[in-house]
Amino acid sequence: MGIFVFLPLVLPLTAWPVARLATHRLHPRTATRLLTGVAAVMAVCSTVCLALLMVVGTAQLPGNPLPDGWSDPEVRAAVPQDEIAGKAAIPALLAVLAACARTLWRHFALRRRAHAALAGLPATQVAVLPDPQAYAYALPGGARGRIVASTALLDRLAPAERRALFAHERAHLTARHHRLLLTVRLAARANPFLRPLSSAVGYTAERWADEEAAALVGDRKVVARAIGKAALAPGGAGEPAFAAFAAPGPLPRRVAALLAPPPGTQVRATAFTSVGLATWTAGFGTAVSAMSSANSALTLAATLHAATPL
Repeated sequence: MGIFVFLPLVLPLTAWPVARLATHRLHPRTATRLLTGVAAVMAVCSTVCLALLMVVGTAQLPGNPLPDGWSDPEVRAAVPQDEIAGKAAIPALLAVLAACARTLWRHFALRRRAHAALAGLPATQVAVLPDPQAYAYALPGGARGRIVASTALLDRLAPAERRALFAHERAHLTARHHRLLLTVRLAARANPFLRPLSSAVGYTAERWADEEAAALVGDRKVVARAIGKAALAPGGAGEPAFAAFAAPGPLPRRVAALLAPPPGTQVRATAFTSVGLATWTAGFGTAVSAMSSANSALTLAATLHAATPL
């Protein structure tokens, strides 16, 4: 395996430039899908390499249930500094699995509680709750999901702004943004170097829904005003676990984007532009990460097979 087993652990650094530039230079839909795909592939590759290192480290522990041949010198020689890297990978992988499991548990537990809170309401897609706190968010689940909004927020909005709010949340449900957001959150748990991509997708998903709402309403300023009013309302941060109308920020950037002309849908990822160079760099890092993890897995599998007594 050599040094290739370590590359997927640090190659997410190559995606940092595109995480910053994509939010400004690419259409929000394109940026969301691009960053989510890069984060998912890199998270899987880094987790695979941690698992490979853990196998080597576990085989060195006394009393382990693995075949004795897996602790032979030729197996350990496949990993540089196997004494340190192999054993350090054991708690690291356990921490990754625990963090991902906790994220999944919290996500689905909150979804269950949110649906239970709506059990007594009519089975309409829009659920209005009498609440002095202002919020609105897209709640996934069921055939189409539901839009949850409080009376405190709806009372602050004009009819056209309410239409923009519902169009925004409906766009979240239609595009299944909750799946993309959960994917990047898990990726950030798997590799801390992917946290900038998770934050960027949180923003671009909101911008994507903003643009869909603006296209449906036909007035970008109406959507901008609705976002501003929701942000200034008490409790306007909304439900942090779901795609919310006034979260995540930074809100001034979203409002400024809506007051500007619509973003272009054409993607020009040439190496002669900053965003193009960043995109190609992230793509190269993702490809190298995938090849390194696959090469390491095949090499270790062949080495363990040769070291396993028949």
